[in-house]
Amino acid sequence: MIYFVRHAKDDESYVGSWSEVSILPSEEEKVRTLAKELKNYPITNIVSSDILRARQTAKLIAEELSLPIRYEKALREQNKGTLTGRKKTTLTEEERDLIDHQQVDTMFPDGETLRNVYERMKDYLEEIKKMQEGTLIVTHRGVINMIYYILTNTPLDMDKKRFDVDHLSVHEYEKEKKKIRRIL
Repeated sequence: MIYFVRHAKDDESYVGSWSEVSILPSEEEKVRTLAKELKNYPITNIVSSDILRARQTAKLIAEELSLPIRYEKALREQNKGTLTGRKKTTLTEEERDLIDHQQVDTMFPDGETLRNVYERMKDYLEEIKKMQEGTLIVTHRGVINMIYYILTNTPLDMDKKRFDVDHLSVHEYEKEKKKIRRIL
């Protein structure tokens, strides 16, 4: 099995994307509690997105499980380019409209489309298939959603909640059966 976990909650008053916004201090204990639960699973190593909120989540889990972490740029969330890390209240009306009405092929200035993320994860899934059993991947909702879209042959759309990828949710990927499901 390969396991995926979405990072802990961060300050959502910022445009997340590739931003370096920290997880909320109130989330640290939730991560530690999850890490204690993960001791019941055969996790042998951790691979994490290199974005701060994922790195912080992975570090807390790794400390509890006494495991090494490897960081991967390919596990990043969608790049929203020049909007990344901006306080949402500072966005222009045009920029808010871009976010509020995003479609799968909406290109962010100096960023990428959701379809780009899908293609990136389709390619990276080949790397995931090579990972040793028991790998825990700490990443973002968009990335985990893309794995679901790919493995379930679901047409790509803008339904962020379709696959129930909440903060700190855990998903199990069976490589041989090519199946993924939420387990925590």
